[in-house]
Amino acid sequence: MGGLVGCLLVATLVADCTTARSDLGTSVSSCYLALPTATTAVDGHGHLLGVQRFTVGALKQKAPALYRDLISHPPSSEGVCVVAFGGTFRASEVSDARGRPSGHLAVVVSTTPGNHVLGTVIFAHLPLRFGHTHAG
Repeated sequence: MGGLVGCLLVATLVADCTTARSDLGTSVSSCYLALPTATTAVDGHGHLLGVQRFTVGALKQKAPALYRDLISHPPSSEGVCVVAFGGTFRASEVSDARGRPSGHLAVVVSTTPGNHVLGTVIFAHLPLRFGHTHAG
């Protein structure tokens, strides 16, 4: 009986450790659900540069050019996910194109929760800093 209790205790501890590791533990974690939607928005072109989560107010403050490009579709949620891609992009090939007609950088902004694309903005230079520290 003691062996059975010991096994159950170990199984519970292992399950707790696995659960803790399945969450990235960052504020960006919820935005990883937006990756399939963002990839579809750029028609599968390019490579992922990074992911960030912002409140609408923080996005307006930190990336005013990006916010201005999206203002015609103001988000109904308080949070947005910003997913950046590098590659070759044309406005005719991305969902809800904004910004330049073509370029090597595309930023998809979607609501969180909900994953509704607010726009795909094509840039010459990224309006925000993306990197591994932002992507987990």
